[in-house]
Amino acid sequence: MTLPVCVAALYRFTRLADIAALREPLLNVCNEGGVKGTLLLAAEGINGTIAGSQAAIARVIAHIRTVLPDCDALEVKYSRAETMPFHRMKVRLKREIVTMGQPDIDPLKGVGHYVAPADWNALIADPDTIVIDTRNDYEVAIGSFKGAINPRTASFRDFPAWFREQRATLIGQGKAPKVAMFCTGGIRCEKSTAFLKSEGLDEVYHLQGGILKYLEDVPAEQSLWEGECFVFDQRVSVGHGLTLGSHDLCHACRRPVNATDKASPLYVDGVSCPACHDERNDAQRAGYAERARQTKLAEKRGETHIGAIYPDKD
Repeated sequence: MTLPVCVAALYRFTRLADIAALREPLLNVCNEGGVKGTLLLAAEGINGTIAGSQAAIARVIAHIRTVLPDCDALEVKYSRAETMPFHRMKVRLKREIVTMGQPDIDPLKGVGHYVAPADWNALIADPDTIVIDTRNDYEVAIGSFKGAINPRTASFRDFPAWFREQRATLIGQGKAPKVAMFCTGGIRCEKSTAFLKSEGLDEVYHLQGGILKYLEDVPAEQSLWEGECFVFDQRVSVGHGLTLGSHDLCHACRRPVNATDKASPLYVDGVSCPACHDERNDAQRAGYAERARQTKLAEKRGETHIGAIYPDKD
């Protein structure tokens, strides 16, 4: 049985001259079809994840491809969900559609070599290839490719400094190795590969369509992926075939939690988890507890409490 909700993760780097003028028409076409999620508009392009009926999502994608300049080749990855994975619809204006904090890095001027999911295993199995996971540490913690380097970054902004600090160890003094990078949907690698090229590396590769496309296309028995992939909506994580994963979300810190985490005395539903318990004070935890209480009361009334706000994709 096909799940009823269509989820579309999309991005496109393109020159957008007047993002403020583009916002309202885009928000309107989303609202008219009952589509929910978050779309980011910046001078460098569009990025986001939305969900709704298949027909409504198709209308939004058609709008983006026809109204926004150079978006006819918009990158879209589709999956399905049993229930709506977002609370509301937002179209936000940003400085970057994925924040790296390196204003001189422009993916439109050149990125790494795209590698199709079918060819990815051969590349990362090559002993002369360095494989780097460009996602944040909490994402890597629940799944990654076998043998991939985890930069242990808290934010994508940290990636350039990490690479520069580790360059000598990673690259060495001889011939530069091949560097293969990957992320959830491909957008972070557009910037990370452009960054490495600006640092003088030529043999830089990235997984086309990201982890999501790999999990969709590559059979589990042939896969080099281990674990699950964190996604930025209420599904929390997905596995091979983009099936629903086993993780829930800590609504205090927005990190994924598994069964072991939830068995910890530091886990309180809606209030804390082992990863964030010591990062919060008693007043903050009390605030989270009240939010959780209001959410449960709203559920009993058959209402949706708009309290869970999910981080921007990628």
